[in-house]
Amino acid sequence: MTPLRLITCIIVLMMAATSAHAKTVYVDDTLYAPIRSGEGTQYRILHSGVRSGTALELLETSESGYSRVRTPDGIEGWMVSRYLTETPIARQRLEAANRQLEQARNELGNLREQLEEVTSERDELRKSEETLEARAGRLSEELRNIKEVASDSINLNRRNSELREENQKLRNDLEVLTAEKERLEAKEESDFMLLGAALVLLGVILALIIPLLKPSRKTDNWA
Repeated sequence: MTPLRLITCIIVLMMAATSAHAKTVYVDDTLYAPIRSGEGTQYRILHSGVRSGTALELLETSESGYSRVRTPDGIEGWMVSRYLTETPIARQRLEAANRQLEQARNELGNLREQLEEVTSERDELRKSEETLEARAGRLSEELRNIKEVASDSINLNRRNSELREENQKLRNDLEVLTAEKERLEAKEESDFMLLGAALVLLGVILALIIPLLKPSRKTDNWA
């Protein structure tokens, strides 16, 4: 190995060792900008230092690199223009982002609670729907049974009406037969009485005729 390569390797190793033991640090973004009575460092300081992120009212901007501003306390003076920006500093943006993040987390929690409530309501509605479907099935079955019973009742009423008509017809026929029977019985009785009277009359006639048909003894002697 050449001396140049050896030196290069030693330098690389030293740099690697240094990097291994290096400590990470961050730049502080906190700045205090003074406010002076005029446009330059020779002018009197009116405010020892306005902290970065403070909102100031811009009154005037000069070509010298200074701007005239007013603090929330009412102090007016000149400040280096490069210290001013129209956008909030990173710390303020970070704080705003953290507030938005916290608000988003709260809204997310509220949305989760609402989601749980909606899910619970949905489950309850689903159970109610299943209960209603089961009840509707039972009611449909009961309605079908009622229709069948009503149909049977209608058929029974019609059959009862037919039976009543048949019964009335039979009653009418019975009355006719009864009247005919009574007429026949009366006729039979009348015929029997006429027959009896005829027989009695025939007996009387025979009783009168028979003696006349017998020969008398006196007539026989004359003969």
